Amino acid sequence: MTGHTEEEATRPFGKKCRGEKRVSFPPDEEMVSGFAESRDTLRDGDSLTLAEIILAYKQSCLKHGVEPNPKTLHQIQEITCLSSRAKCLDLKGVHLDYRSCESLEEILKSVQFNLINLQGAELEENGASSLMEMMLYYESATHLDISSSSSMGVSGWQALSWLLRQSGCLWRLDACNIPLLEFPAQALSKALLSSRLTVLHLENTCLSGKPLFTLVGALKKNAALQELYLCDNELNSYQDAMQLGELLKYNRTLRTIDLGNNAVSDSGLEELCDGLRVEKSGLRTLVLSNNQITHHGMTHLKSVLPFLRTLETLDLSKNNLENQGVHMLKEPLMMNRSITQLSLAAVGITCEGAVVLAEVLAESRVLQTVDVRQNRVLTAGLMALALALRINHSVLRLDLDQNPKEEKDEFLIEIQKTLLSRISELCAANAAASAAVAAAAAAAVAAAEAASEIDAQTVSLSSFSPCDGDETPAPLPPAPCDATQTAD
Repeated sequence: MTGHTEEEATRPFGKKCRGEKRVSFPPDEEMVSGFAESRDTLRDGDSLTLAEIILAYKQSCLKHGVEPNPKTLHQIQEITCLSSRAKCLDLKGVHLDYRSCESLEEILKSVQFNLINLQGAELEENGASSLMEMMLYYESATHLDISSSSSMGVSGWQALSWLLRQSGCLWRLDACNIPLLEFPAQALSKALLSSRLTVLHLENTCLSGKPLFTLVGALKKNAALQELYLCDNELNSYQDAMQLGELLKYNRTLRTIDLGNNAVSDSGLEELCDGLRVEKSGLRTLVLSNNQITHHGMTHLKSVLPFLRTLETLDLSKNNLENQGVHMLKEPLMMNRSITQLSLAAVGITCEGAVVLAEVLAESRVLQTVDVRQNRVLTAGLMALALALRINHSVLRLDLDQNPKEEKDEFLIEIQKTLLSRISELCAANAAASAAVAAAAAAAVAAAEAASEIDAQTVSLSSFSPCDGDETPAPLPPAPCDATQTAD
């Protein structure tokens, strides 16, 4: 028995087919502290200086027959502390074949990074496999960006999948602008069944159809992911929206879902709302910008908004809601007690829609940020919003177009400027008042904690006894007789 699982024993990596190995393990009798401690032993921050790391990198490049990358050398020279993670190892656009990746080990074994950026890197299959193995062994990054690296091959994706499953420090992956078809989608989905990732960016990855079905199947069981970004994937209103609705029903950890720039449309929104009705994850942010949604879709959204208890950010921008859509959302938004950020930018509303929104603001006690830019909101709409903010004390920012539009009368243009200035002042006053309240609350908490600590110390002192253990204190000696007392 070797102690390896069947999966480890059969895991194919491009690097191993060359008969080479990168990491050697000591005999069993010397492996006392386990895997993590062995890595710490290799990474002794006091034993290497930056100059020695740079020299080792140059020697490794010479050994593997590649030129040291000037950009990489400059980044290493800029590191100020080896005892904590460096900000970034930026390999964006760098050609990384097998030999180039091998030479990087001298850096990765001595320096850990917050971000390793492989965006657009010409990452060959064997090089990708080798680099992912190193990153796992040395715990090299907490954030990995492989966007636009489309030549990783089967071995590269296998190694990435293994990295995601086994890494104890990697919490964010960016894999944008890569077609996730067939094997890449399968490898990523398999990793997501057990990975510790909390943030996943998959923008523009051709997910529509079977890849999304595979991904959602894994995410239903995932117990770590909190933020999922799926913009620009041509997700449709049929199978894709249905899968996303199922994801909302069964996943228990997601806090943010960004579906911007897709084609969910009104019928797809119905599927999402069905999922929102029973979602268990406590979703806080839902982005639906530019999804071909119209006021007809608000029929579905208005039925679920009053019952959402955790949703804090709702982005409906760049959808053709028009005034009718805002009318349909009026009552549900008044009833909702959780949404603090609302985006209605570029939704085709006019002064009529702005007046409806002003009525919502006048009643709301929770909305803090509202975006109504790129709409035809003229003087009458601005006046309604300004009046609403005289009553509202929660809105800290109301985003409006700052250049007056479509008013030909100079008097009305000046009125618009005055109203915009007044709205900014009212928002600033709300922000100042909110900050003062927060500061007072923080001071009260600090005072309560200090008082509690003093009480604890007082109790400790009052319970103090000079006696050791359970011994009974010795009796006091008898009081001396009064000198004037006559003996019997």
